[in-house]
Amino acid sequence: MGSFKAADYGTAARLLVPLLAGGLPDPVLLRMCGLALVRIGAPGEGVTYLDRACRLAPQDPLAALWHGIGLHAAGRYVEAATALQGAIALAPADPAPLIHLSRTLLKLERPEESRRSARRAAALAPFLAEAAHAVCLADLAVLQATVDAEPIDLAGAWLALGRACLGLDKVSDARAAFVEAVAMQPHHPEADAELALVDHLCGQPLAATERLRTLLERDPGCLVARVHLASRMLLDGDAGSALALLDAVSPSPGQPLRPYWQAQRAQALVALGRDDAAHRAIAAAQRVPVRELDLLLTWQRCLLARRGGHREAGALAERVADLARRRGTGTLEHRIDAQFDLAELAEAEGRRGAAFEHWRHGHALLRLAQPFSRDDHDVYLAAIMRNFDAGRLANGARADAVDPAPVFIVGLPRTGTTLLEQILDAHRMVHGAGERLAIRETLALLTGTNQAAEAMKRAAALDVPGLTAASRRYLAKLHALAPGAARVLDKMPDNVFQLGFIVTLLPGARIICCTRDLRDVGASIFRHRFLGHHPYAHDLADLGWYMARQQRLVAHWQASLPSPMLMLDHGEWIADFDATLRRVLAFLDLPYDPACERFFEQDRRVGTASRAQVRRPINATGVGRWREYSGQLAPMLRELP
Repeated sequence: MGSFKAADYGTAARLLVPLLAGGLPDPVLLRMCGLALVRIGAPGEGVTYLDRACRLAPQDPLAALWHGIGLHAAGRYVEAATALQGAIALAPADPAPLIHLSRTLLKLERPEESRRSARRAAALAPFLAEAAHAVCLADLAVLQATVDAEPIDLAGAWLALGRACLGLDKVSDARAAFVEAVAMQPHHPEADAELALVDHLCGQPLAATERLRTLLERDPGCLVARVHLASRMLLDGDAGSALALLDAVSPSPGQPLRPYWQAQRAQALVALGRDDAAHRAIAAAQRVPVRELDLLLTWQRCLLARRGGHREAGALAERVADLARRRGTGTLEHRIDAQFDLAELAEAEGRRGAAFEHWRHGHALLRLAQPFSRDDHDVYLAAIMRNFDAGRLANGARADAVDPAPVFIVGLPRTGTTLLEQILDAHRMVHGAGERLAIRETLALLTGTNQAAEAMKRAAALDVPGLTAASRRYLAKLHALAPGAARVLDKMPDNVFQLGFIVTLLPGARIICCTRDLRDVGASIFRHRFLGHHPYAHDLADLGWYMARQQRLVAHWQASLPSPMLMLDHGEWIADFDATLRRVLAFLDLPYDPACERFFEQDRRVGTASRAQVRRPINATGVGRWREYSGQLAPMLRELP
C-alpha cells in the first residue's frame, strides 16, 4: 500500500482495519495493519493483528520482527525478546531484529546480552547509524552495571542521536530520540530543551514554552533552557523580555553555551535598536567560532548594516541566502526564519520573484516538521459532518447550562479574526482571551482520545449529565479570566472544526465566522510563517485544497447549527466600519461603545501574525494583493472553488 510505504501510518490503519474486520486471512495485510497501529500510538490493538499475522505465517521474518516491535511498544518486554529472537532465527543476516532485541534487553536490564546483540548488528551493517547507536547505548549500560561510579547519563546517547537526526532535517526521528532520552532520564535539561525546540518546530509553541519555563523553575541556572526560551520570546516579538531573561545570568568564558547566549543577546539588542551594544555582542559571540551560529550572526550583521546604510548590507544578505540553503550553518529554526526574513527584504525592494522563492523554501523546510495528509483531513471532516449533522444538533443531548458569555471567533488565518477580537476587546463589557486551548482540552477529556475522527463520534454520543457537568466546569474557568465581563472571546481559528461540539456543550455561546476572498487569504497565509500547527500551509496545492474543504465545512454549519452564526466578511469593515460594528454588537446583544472605533490605540499583547495590522486603522492594503503573485499561486488557485 502506498500510504504504508510513505510512512503515512494513520491512513494505512484507517484503510486496513475495515478491510480486515471480516477476518481476512492475509498475513501481509495483517502485519502491515499491526505495525501501522503501533506507529500511531495504539500498540495494544496493533499486537492483536501482529499475533494473527505470525500465526498465519510463522516463517515470515517481517511478521516476527514487527511482532517484537509491537510487543516492545506495548511494554511486554519478555514476549518481545522471544519474538525478536525468532525473527533473528528466520533472518540471520538482517541487522534490524538484532537492533530491536538489543533495545528490549536493555529494558529487561540485561546489558551484556544487549551489547552482544548490538555488536552482531553492527558487524552485519558497519555503516548503519542505528546499529552504532545501539552499541553505544549497550556499552554505556554495561559500564554503568559493572563499575562503582556515579550513574552514567544513558540519555546522552539518545540525545546525541536526536541532534544528529535534527542536523539531517529528520525532525520526527529527532523527536522520537529526544522522547527516549527524557523517558530514560526524566528532567534531563538538554534533552528537555531539545524536545521543546522540536515541539515548537512541529507547531506546538505553547507546549514548548511551558516545557522550557518548567525547566527554569526547576533549575534557574539552566543556561540551555534560558537560551532556548529567549529564542522563543524573540520569535513572539518580545525582545525586551528575552534580553532581561538572558541578562539575568552571565556564563563564564569557558562555558560551551556562552556563544549561543551571546548570539541571542545580539539578536535581542538588534530588535531593540541598541546597535552599538549589538555590534559588541556579535563580536563577542564570534570570538569562539561556532558553525551553527554563522547564519544567525550574519543575518544580525546584515540588519545592522542596512540600518546604518553600509555598502556591505547587500553582500551580507547574499551570504545569508547561501547559508540558509546549507545544513550545519544554522539550526533548522534559523534556516526557516532566514527564508521568511529574506522574503520580506526582497518584497520591500520590489523583487517579488525572489521573495516568493524564499517563501517557498521556508515552507519546504517547515513541511519537514509538519507533514500534511489530505486523506486524514478528509476522514476528519467526514466524521465531523456525519456525527454532528442537523438531526443530532436539533434533537440530540446538550448541556442544561445556558450562558451568553462565551463568544467564539472562527475562520481561516488572515481573515480578520485578530482584528475582530481587537475591536471587540476595546468594548467596556468584553474581554479578549486570545487563542485558547480550552475547547480542545475539554473535548480530549470527555472523549478520552486524541484521534480526531474517533473524538467526533464519542463527542456526539455524550449525554446531558456529562455535557452539563463539563459545561459548568468550562464556564467557571472562563468567568475566572474576567469576572466582570459580559462576553469573553475565544479566537482559536481551529474551533471551526468543533462548532457542533461547542453548541452542545455551550448552548448559549455566540459564533462569528470571519471570511475573506480566498485568493487573498491563501496569498497572505503563504507569505507568513505561523508558529502554530499549520501543515496545510506548506504546499500551495494543499493550501488551496484545504481552504476549499473548510468552505464546505462552514456551509455545513450554516445549514445545521441550531442557533445563527454571524458571517463577517473582512471587506465589510473597509466598506462601512460603523455599520459593521453596530451589526456585530447587535448580534452579541451589546450596547454601542465608541472605544471600539479606536481599537488600534489599545496596548494589549497580540500573539498572532496580525499583531502589526491591528495597531493601525482599517485599510484596504491587502485587498487584491494575490494578483501580484498570480502566476506563482497557480497551484493554489486551481484548487479553489
